[in-house]
Amino acid sequence: MLQYTHIIGCNGQYAKRRTSMKNIEVLNADLTPFYPEYLRIDGQHIVDGKIELTAKSMTHQSVCPACGKPSQGYHSTYRRRVEDLPLLGKNVRITVTAYRYYCENADCDQKVFAEDLEGFAGWFRRKTGRLEDLITSIALNTNCEGCARICEEMGIRISGDYVINLLKKRFSGGAPECGGIIGIDDFACKKGHTYGTVICDGDTHRPVAVLDGRDGGSLKEWLLNNKQVKIVTRDRAGAYAKAISEALPEAIQVADRFHLFQNMMDAVKETLRAQIPGKIEISRVDPKEVGVKRDGNAEPPSKKNNRAKAGN
Repeated sequence: MLQYTHIIGCNGQYAKRRTSMKNIEVLNADLTPFYPEYLRIDGQHIVDGKIELTAKSMTHQSVCPACGKPSQGYHSTYRRRVEDLPLLGKNVRITVTAYRYYCENADCDQKVFAEDLEGFAGWFRRKTGRLEDLITSIALNTNCEGCARICEEMGIRISGDYVINLLKKRFSGGAPECGGIIGIDDFACKKGHTYGTVICDGDTHRPVAVLDGRDGGSLKEWLLNNKQVKIVTRDRAGAYAKAISEALPEAIQVADRFHLFQNMMDAVKETLRAQIPGKIEISRVDPKEVGVKRDGNAEPPSKKNNRAKAGN
């Protein structure tokens, strides 16, 4: 026996998917504690190995995204489909019946707006906020492609490109401010071909800027816009030293810990090389002059001669 399951498309229109009754099971579990109080769960089924939920928004007001004024005037309802955190390794999708509201501010250009479910699923979002938090956390501790593979094992089907776009949306704000102490170093995007410069705050130890190249030109421009820097920790690159001296001549330049240890080890090696000869000669003993016992211990020639005389 076949039936049609309604699916909400990306353009808000309905589409029909023909599914078998054998692939639909009722999920007998109380999922209410896992969702906000203003979201009423009306149905929960397992369809083709995925958990499908239907919910209804019970909100009575929402905030206009344009002017920020709360509104209680209902305009209409609409359906949106969002993906939530996986449950028991199964993908979870929720079809939510939400409200559109009139903006009660007469001076606002936004006459009608849709609710954002109080942060549960933001405007124009296909995934809930807590699912995006999970993806972001995994990506920041691994990488985008690795995050996509881990999520796929958990029942979340995403691509590495989606992770990149999500990180760009979340961290596309202005550059973080830094204090008076910074550390700079170069890194390779592709070893031997493309290099860049990373700048970290000395107090928080977090990156504050990533610059193109390592010739010092971009670093000098950045320092001219950050006159509050007083101490710069760097490696032994001459380009960095020149850029710092030209942009901030009064700033103190400090060698980083790695290069301090490297300088110390070089000095120790030079000292040992000067005190210890480079070549040590070891004299070789002729086995004919020294008798050798079976156990490998050398026997003094005098004892050997005395034994020979006693035998005669």
